[in-house]
Amino acid sequence: MTITADDIAALVQKHYDALPAKRKPVVRNNGLREWVPLAGIVAQGKDNKLWCLSLATGMKCLPVSKIPQAQGNVLHDWHAEVLAIRAFNRFVLDECKALAQGHSSEFLRRRTAEEVVSAPESREEENEEEWNGQPFAWKEDVLLYMYCSEAPCGDASMELIMAAQEDATPWDLPPATPTTAISIDAGNTTASLPGRAFFSQLGVVRRKPARSDALPTLSKSCSDKLALHQVTSLLSSVTTLLVNPGNAYLRTIVLPISRYDATSCRRAFSASEPDGRMRSLPSSRNPITSGQGLSGGQAEARNPYTFHPFAIETTSSEFIFSQRTVASSASQTLPSSKTENENDGQKKETKIVASNLAAAWTPSGHEEATLGGVLQGRKQSAADIRGASFASRRRMWELAVEVSGLLVQQGGQQGPKGETEEGVGAIGRNLGIAGIQRALSLQTYGEVKDCTLLESRRRAKEEARAGALKGWVRNLGDESFSLDN
Repeated sequence: MTITADDIAALVQKHYDALPAKRKPVVRNNGLREWVPLAGIVAQGKDNKLWCLSLATGMKCLPVSKIPQAQGNVLHDWHAEVLAIRAFNRFVLDECKALAQGHSSEFLRRRTAEEVVSAPESREEENEEEWNGQPFAWKEDVLLYMYCSEAPCGDASMELIMAAQEDATPWDLPPATPTTAISIDAGNTTASLPGRAFFSQLGVVRRKPARSDALPTLSKSCSDKLALHQVTSLLSSVTTLLVNPGNAYLRTIVLPISRYDATSCRRAFSASEPDGRMRSLPSSRNPITSGQGLSGGQAEARNPYTFHPFAIETTSSEFIFSQRTVASSASQTLPSSKTENENDGQKKETKIVASNLAAAWTPSGHEEATLGGVLQGRKQSAADIRGASFASRRRMWELAVEVSGLLVQQGGQQGPKGETEEGVGAIGRNLGIAGIQRALSLQTYGEVKDCTLLESRRRAKEEARAGALKGWVRNLGDESFSLDN
């Protein structure tokens, strides 16, 4: 049996449907119906078995002015796609902990001593031999897919946005100001990080949020972040210290057919001529195009940081809380809903509004709702650990430190089914677990991300930003926190 895009969408929606009502959009007291995007990560194993490994809803992000107060406890970006990937990383770290405790995993495996290359003693040695010392790897025969109920914001949705306007004529760019755009130097030209507007600029890095009246941010669009994940894998920097990224790349993204524009997606994600913006990057395999199906071989390449293009597949299924489904429901149940005078030539508007609530779930026992990047019921202004999401920077770093400690202690203890874990023991004694623990024990989060072991990952990101994703401005300011404060 071939796995289809409808199967992927249905599985994510099924797990979302099982969440309690308090995690979902509501009809407000004033009659406004809420809608929200949904995204999820799905794994395909042997015999086409499918698992939903994470899901999330949400569509907002943290203003740049509030980043320095986050202290690793506040999410920077809770758009559904971004939060689903963060939740997936939490699931992966939970699997690492299970393996370190001697349990088995359907998704991760221990790497053999032969696979592991120990850490270089100094930065001068890095060019001679890249660090490859992670104790775990994503299994080669487990493929990864993503479902999104909306087109990712940014370049992959520009044609859809233009088509929705009464006048889709490209707008002239205004002079950059501190409140309307973030000015950047991109080569010999001055560019900006526009939100949803300025249709004359296509194939460019865009910021969130799209609304012009919102506080400015430096969170890049979901299109840009997903494009970069084709180079770095789905794994975050902290997770990459424990899990080799070679197989952890998306095979396919599934979109509703109503939210798929071939021109936008080709330009945003592919290396195809003439306008695929990733075409400057070396590829691990020939680009995958829509329509080739969801089955396929192994994703690992010798160099895990080459460009791993994903396919785009479409589904006819619509999420129950998508903008289109909610608008349709509102127009049927509220025929007198908010409508402009037809003589003014304005389009009719239905009574729907974006939900402020974000939800996240993983099969390892995590389920939560957040508001403003912190747990529902906590104050964003407090920014303390009690409000930290399970997918926050602090919580993920804490778990990675715990896993590295377990691995150092484990040595040659017995693993699942009583076998001796010689690979893990050898790694712990000779091939770098102690080095990973030292990296994770650095004083600040920024020092961990800048550690020598992650040099090849940083270099791959820099090359992608310099070539394919020009104009990318890093969203800095939340790197100085430590686990002690």
